[in-house]
Amino acid sequence: MPLAQSVKTTTPAVIRLAKLGKTIDDRPILRELDFEVASGEFVAILGSNGAGKSTLLKILATLTPPSSGELHLFDQKIDRTTASIRARIGMIGHQSMLYGELTAKENLHFFAKLYGVKSPSSRANEMLQTVGLLDRADDPVKAFSRGMTQRVAIARALLHDPQLLLADEPFAGLDEASSRSLEGLLSLLNQSGKTIVLVNHDVRQTLALARRVMVLRAGRKVIDALAGELTVEIVLDAMNGAVLARPVGADIGADVRPEGPVQ
Repeated sequence: MPLAQSVKTTTPAVIRLAKLGKTIDDRPILRELDFEVASGEFVAILGSNGAGKSTLLKILATLTPPSSGELHLFDQKIDRTTASIRARIGMIGHQSMLYGELTAKENLHFFAKLYGVKSPSSRANEMLQTVGLLDRADDPVKAFSRGMTQRVAIARALLHDPQLLLADEPFAGLDEASSRSLEGLLSLLNQSGKTIVLVNHDVRQTLALARRVMVLRAGRKVIDALAGELTVEIVLDAMNGAVLARPVGADIGADVRPEGPVQ
């Protein structure tokens, strides 16, 4: 199977893209993306700066519309933002979206009410226990380390029990211990049935964490393969536009050859 060809899924698709593109100020950011993500998959997206990773995640979160092609989430074609779809998605972005002056529990209680969660206080405690911070529930978030703040942000994203979790560079700024803790939490969430799409810059960490990896270059998908079929060198070659070496059993297609510098 060519590494740029989509991995075949056998369970219902949570995400389905068909010829999806995004143009901003006449500059193409994403180009004719086709892929599916099945329920329960853990998919990571890699690429150099400007490859279109964060833009893709924003489209999947329904925060910005595509310029062309189709997006289906949970078997529903997305042509406008709908509350019913957003209620099934959790998003972890570059910013925590937490209020530093509020305690961890106060933050989660506030967002739980915003999401319409039943018993917001109980749910806040439950999620703090899930991320290992129940003993810090009454401490202000501004006193937390970057790793602890990120765990509260994950708790916020999971308050409404979304089926799909989108994570945009959640490891940025974390020390090694916090990174290991977050890796374990994401793995446990995936084992519990959550579908996860992760944008990350650490290739080695990504190959160890995710089951499936996609690589974008200049807005195009140049690799879509099981993580176990890839090496750091193959991924870096794809990201940098080099002609890829042919790993055993793989047929590298023409669409993974250089197209010019990354935008």
